[in-house]
Amino acid sequence: MSVQVRVPELGESISDALLVRWLKEDGATVRADEPVVELETDKSAMEVAAEGAGRLSIRAQAGERVRVGAVIAEITEAADAPQHSRETPPAPERRPAANGDGARRPAHVATAADEPRPAPPREERRPAPARPPSADADVERVPMSELRRTIARRLVEAQQQAAILTTFNEIDIGEVQALRRRSRERFKARHGVDLGLMSLFARATVLALKDVTILNASIDGGDIVYHHRVHLGIAVSTPRGLVVPVVRDADRLDVAGLERAIADLAARARETKVAPDDLRGGTFTITNGGVFGSLLSTPILNPPQSGILGMHTIQPRPVARDGQVVIRPMMYVALSYDHRLVDGAQAVSFLVRLKELLEDPARMALAA
Repeated sequence: MSVQVRVPELGESISDALLVRWLKEDGATVRADEPVVELETDKSAMEVAAEGAGRLSIRAQAGERVRVGAVIAEITEAADAPQHSRETPPAPERRPAANGDGARRPAHVATAADEPRPAPPREERRPAPARPPSADADVERVPMSELRRTIARRLVEAQQQAAILTTFNEIDIGEVQALRRRSRERFKARHGVDLGLMSLFARATVLALKDVTILNASIDGGDIVYHHRVHLGIAVSTPRGLVVPVVRDADRLDVAGLERAIADLAARARETKVAPDDLRGGTFTITNGGVFGSLLSTPILNPPQSGILGMHTIQPRPVARDGQVVIRPMMYVALSYDHRLVDGAQAVSFLVRLKELLEDPARMALAA
């Protein structure tokens, strides 16, 4: 009995994928649920696991485009796998060669035909002329992955199709840091997850979007589409590029629920286990360049969304407080938005509301 490895459903409007590589060699023994092949679409990379145990027989090669439902390998159960005998077959019987008269010649008697031929005289070898340095000697050309090509195309489209404008503010993160220090262990003991900075930002973002709903809307032709739920995209950096899995109904989750959802999606994205449905339907996005040390940036929209929030690194900076200069942990935040839909006053109002919530985290509990 055998099990077929097929290209799974890849999501709406996606009919094929690039077979990036096989994780097991042809003929290898695989276990049930063991990842065997990596596929890549224009939205994500994913691994396909074996649905049974046995010997893998590959039918499609790396680099091929494979359609949804296509059989790309077969797994033969061990009982049905062909058995290869380990016994050495007997050597063929050696018989003495025949003379010209038909008589058998003893095998140990050498003939003229058995004598070694005289070696031809060695020709004098001249050194090959030096090759001129190639223009490509100092460069390496690598084809762009399907995901990288799509990222490039969508970024260009976003710039061309939307009127992107960015506005900035800065947030004193001191109270958030103090909250995490005070509550982290108790929070983890109660909820089983860490109290992360991203989940607090996500909660503040959801509440700010309730006040400035236009940033959770999108343009569809001549219509404005207002989304009643917040499906929050979280940008995740992976070895293959940036992917944006979506936390569904983020407005219905508390901080612990957001922490669980974000951690799960980020881990699966990095392990190429994110599903196509996890990448669809976002209404607003958060990206955190601060984890790489970015001080300030202008994030690009994730179409058809109308807003994206950029977080940045936290730095101790001198700021004025009650007429005194003090050193506080500060973060610049950037909101890029589609100016066709969102006015500057609305964008500034969103960032001011976000700043209020994070500089006084108790407001988040009161607003819940």
